[in-house]
Amino acid sequence: MAAVTFRDETAAGGGLEAFSVAGLPAAMTVRELIRLRVREEVARRNARPDRRFTGLVQPASETGPDGDRPRGRRRVDWERQADIAERAFLSNGFFVLVGDRQVEDLDEVVDLTGDPEVVFIKLVPLVGG
Repeated sequence: MAAVTFRDETAAGGGLEAFSVAGLPAAMTVRELIRLRVREEVARRNARPDRRFTGLVQPASETGPDGDRPRGRRRVDWERQADIAERAFLSNGFFVLVGDRQVEDLDEVVDLTGDPEVVFIKLVPLVGG
């Protein structure tokens, strides 16, 4: 079983948040990796709704007057957020590096046997859901 570290970076290369997921198959598509990442971060948010959410896609229900203050304790739908993330990937809202290589197709299969780091670089703020 493989493990993957998901990490966010700014377009300028600054590191942001990171988390790991273990017990994965030896290979997954980019689409599956994006959906896994969104599912995991939304599950963490739904478990602790009082904390500020800093995931790949900022739910519209989370955006307050200052742009990032959580409002209420509404559960976030991970599937809706994952669909938004897929569309954002296709429209260059962010790009993904696996190891040192940029992946460009949602259906590209990625080898996870080396426990790679998957880096998400957001080019524009992603809000939806």
